[in-house]
Amino acid sequence: MRILLVEDDSMLGEAVKDRLSIESHAVDWMKTIADSDDALNSIDYDLVLLDLMLPDGSGLSLLRDARSNGNTTPVIIMTARDQISERIAGLNAGADDYLVKPCDLDELIARVAAVGRRYSGNPNPCFRIDNLVVDMASKTVTNDGRPVRLTAREWALLEALASRPGHLLSKAQLEERLYSFDREFESNTVEVLVSRLRKKLDSDVIETVRGLGYRLYQP
Repeated sequence: MRILLVEDDSMLGEAVKDRLSIESHAVDWMKTIADSDDALNSIDYDLVLLDLMLPDGSGLSLLRDARSNGNTTPVIIMTARDQISERIAGLNAGADDYLVKPCDLDELIARVAAVGRRYSGNPNPCFRIDNLVVDMASKTVTNDGRPVRLTAREWALLEALASRPGHLLSKAQLEERLYSFDREFESNTVEVLVSRLRKKLDSDVIETVRGLGYRLYQP
């Protein structure tokens, strides 16, 4: 997923970004409301991780403005504010989940995955296409019962397609989910990854619609 991390604490932000990157997510890390607002207006994110106490104001104002402008990107609040009233305020402002810092990174990863699945319209973490089984929670793939080993980039592309099976995703949309602002990529990266996946999956599960993009076959 392409994730916007809004966090002004350098140590925590670095730890969260590194862990999300290990899980094959592309992460843009912003430390202020102003920079976060610019990012939200320029990128179609899959998820926002939002701190509330920021140098230029409250993260709740960013959330309220985004929702009032019709932005439906899922938001998980991460904050040291642990009072029930604060949680209620965050949820009422449009947040989808709420984590109190310091939080366990394994729990954070699980919540990120769960919220992402809910918004994709498929809360089931495991799905099957013929003999191919993809488990989104454990990030594993088996083909006819045999494990398929994927690189982080290959998994990220498969996850992007699997989050919307049957829906066409353009090359630009897939690139957005593969790369954060601080990463450069080659123009043929998506094509190369699709070719590798097809060989490893030994299947026509990824369909190319010439000139438009790619989609995951949905029986």
